[in-house]
Amino acid sequence: MMGGMRLDGLDPEQLAAVTAPRGPVCVLAGAGTGKTRTITHRIAHLVQRGHVVPSQVLAVTFTARAAGELRSRLRTLGLGGVANQVQARTFHAAAMRQLRYFWPKVVGDIEWQLLDSKFALVGQSARRVGLPSSTDDIRDLAAEIEWAKASLIAPEDYYKAVTREKRNVPAEAGKVAAVYDQYEEFKRRGDVMLLDFDDMLLHTAGALEDNEEIAIEFRDRYRSFVVDEFQDVTPLQQRVLDAWLGDRDDVTVVGDANQTIFSFTGATPKFLLNFTRKYPDATLVRLERDYRSTPQVVSLANRVIGGARGRIAGTRLQLIGQRPPGPEPVFTEHADEHAEAAAVAAKIKDLVDQGTSLSEIAVLYRINAQSELYEQALTELGIPYQVRGGEAFFHRAEVRQAITALRNTAARSDLPEEARSAEGLVKLVRATLVPLGLTNAEPEGTQARERWASLNALVTLTEELLSHTPDLSIDALMQDISARSEARHPPVVEGVTLASMHAAKGLEWDAVFLIGLCDGTLPISHVSGDSESGPDYEGLEEERRLLYVGVTRARTYLELSWALARNPGGRQGRRRSRFLTGLVPDNLPSARVVSDKQQRKRPTCRVCGKPLNGAASVLLGRCEECPSDLDLELLESLKAWRLEKSRELSVPAFVVFTDATLVAIAELAPADERALVGIPGIGAKKLERFGEDVLTIVKEKSAR
Repeated sequence: MMGGMRLDGLDPEQLAAVTAPRGPVCVLAGAGTGKTRTITHRIAHLVQRGHVVPSQVLAVTFTARAAGELRSRLRTLGLGGVANQVQARTFHAAAMRQLRYFWPKVVGDIEWQLLDSKFALVGQSARRVGLPSSTDDIRDLAAEIEWAKASLIAPEDYYKAVTREKRNVPAEAGKVAAVYDQYEEFKRRGDVMLLDFDDMLLHTAGALEDNEEIAIEFRDRYRSFVVDEFQDVTPLQQRVLDAWLGDRDDVTVVGDANQTIFSFTGATPKFLLNFTRKYPDATLVRLERDYRSTPQVVSLANRVIGGARGRIAGTRLQLIGQRPPGPEPVFTEHADEHAEAAAVAAKIKDLVDQGTSLSEIAVLYRINAQSELYEQALTELGIPYQVRGGEAFFHRAEVRQAITALRNTAARSDLPEEARSAEGLVKLVRATLVPLGLTNAEPEGTQARERWASLNALVTLTEELLSHTPDLSIDALMQDISARSEARHPPVVEGVTLASMHAAKGLEWDAVFLIGLCDGTLPISHVSGDSESGPDYEGLEEERRLLYVGVTRARTYLELSWALARNPGGRQGRRRSRFLTGLVPDNLPSARVVSDKQQRKRPTCRVCGKPLNGAASVLLGRCEECPSDLDLELLESLKAWRLEKSRELSVPAFVVFTDATLVAIAELAPADERALVGIPGIGAKKLERFGEDVLTIVKEKSAR
């Protein structure tokens, strides 16, 4: 116990990092080793020992979600209200806050405005230079400008820099430099100076470097720094950190060079690798006890990264699994991508039937385009999913309305005391959200159901917070919701997660499927030697690290799969990822010879006979533009039955059948069990539970 905070729950290495003397500390933290726990305890320890005032601590992370998680964890460590004084922000959020304060002293009366999106200006610049300006072209150019600025490369130095580094650029390097220069010129025009996110960092660093008065004021305000995911720092972010520190060394950095997967943004592990050279007296701690994954998953992760080469590999952490044993990772080879997606969806259904929560399952891929087949396959089996990267939860209209209503409720002076207590909090939240569309049972209609799901997620979030903080008040609830909104940290939505391996960084699930593990996809073709430029060895190592990150997202169940062909019946000329060499069991069955029964045919439209594309079309059994023979009266009868059944079972209506499945039933009007199970989304389990009811409703309608 230390000043109200218990330290006996920390392992020896975590404890060493937490209690290290004030000054430079480098924590090499492997996946699942409790780095957030270590960071928060270190901050609390420094505060409780009187080494630093909480408001003088600035902790920076790389995502708003991570910053929100850090703030939430600090509030649970017994620090009381002082936890809210610790600043936990992203680099950009911290820079914006500082720039708004210091701008008048640095620039004077010239106004500035944040450029939320550089798309339009980059497009104008591309057209001015004579380059193509399609959406993809502009996105590539914008990303290249971001890389250059993050790497501290000015327009006039761009050509020489990319030539020296042999960088793969989106257009002729001289023209990209001209677009970059024109873009910077466009931002300076007009009465208001436009600043993009990288400009905020540049101006913040410049203000501290060039103005001694500002530097003194800032360094008096912040005296202790913590940087998470330090392997992903860019040269620009390191420059800002150096400007923050000045000649001081009170900084704790946490990272794992073997999880460096964002070099395309300018991120580099060199600052982590060189930390103890820069600070020879630094405390160095290695966290290798993995509390996330089973020993079987940990063993595979160690073997994946064990093949790494180069300087980063020299910092390799040998993870040691701390959880009870679990199943061995599964490797599967499929004849084609359609068969792979169908098999993964079927396995997910088995896991759900065995009790795994939908929100604890993820399908991870190398590129976003791979998600479509999995959306289709999951839809066929009636399995809800969410594609990570969709509309932000807190940006939805109904969520904004709900938060406003809750704030108004919290501000009321006539609330009874019991309504402000934890016991009455859930009732109060429900009562506030009822006028906005929260009902006891899931309503009918897609839009109404989506609104209901959003509002219900806020109730679930309240219940979740109460389970951790029994004395939670409505005021504290609103503080947490505001922090989550700012951090873009939404409550969990029930559904299988589909995400790229890059987007999965920092997340974890009970069951993870890593799909499409073929050479040319992972590693991606432009670094694997499959393109004209030949292999990019540094790029290859980053692709290996990406697979390592994917593996370490799994807690218990892990399946790795690949397909030998893209389409059914196609030439099976693909080979599994070279990173799996030596990892796949010798007795793995080959999918090269596939029987007619196993060969999965692409579904066709029952109206026009053309192959179906998209999950909705597959479910309906016809192209969406083909004529519908929907029986509206039958559909209404089915919906009324589903609502009654969902209330009887105390489950959301979509758990019984989704709207799309009911529409398919109302169109096809199946006369027997064989016809019913032929509809995607209706398997043996649902046939057993609901088949008789559905067929009775269909027969009664047909008899009229």
